[in-house]
Amino acid sequence: MAHPQFERSVVYHCAPALVGLKPACLISLSAAEYPDLPRLAAAYSRLLEHRGVRLEVLCRCRRRFLLLVYRPALLERCLSSPRVAGLLEDAGYPAGASCSALLRRLSGRIAAGDGFPHELGLFLGYPPEDVVGFMTHGGSGCRLCGEWKVYQDVEGAKRQFRKFALCRSALCSRLERGCSLLNLLGAEQRPAA
Repeated sequence: MAHPQFERSVVYHCAPALVGLKPACLISLSAAEYPDLPRLAAAYSRLLEHRGVRLEVLCRCRRRFLLLVYRPALLERCLSSPRVAGLLEDAGYPAGASCSALLRRLSGRIAAGDGFPHELGLFLGYPPEDVVGFMTHGGSGCRLCGEWKVYQDVEGAKRQFRKFALCRSALCSRLERGCSLLNLLGAEQRPAA
């Protein structure tokens, strides 16, 4: 059985990660609407893994699931850059940890409910200087607000935001014309319900 509503949500919110413009995107989905989300995400992840895409439930937080849609190779590269690795270490993540270990730690921090871990922006591919700016200024005083709050390279961020919008529009348009999420990414069959 197809899950068109789930596919629409994933494509709309996660298009940049699906095509490799970002290492990851995070989407919040209602647990009432998607009670079997962990199973559904695992089924899609199995079918998309050979296309370099994974779906992983990071947390069931109150009445919502936080679903991470990511490209493991891109995320690994992003998290292992010296600047990002240093910031993660400063935030209490183990030095030299694998991508999966870092994701487990992030998931645990989110589930602990001690305030939202702002280093999440590093996992989503936000520029480190903007993540630091957000943490330093508590989200205020940014120079541009779009996909993230921009504190440094406004013109570079505007270019990225335009790419993300074009990507989202193109994928959503194809989905509306009858293409499935799996077909968009070159996978062939839909997971069973």
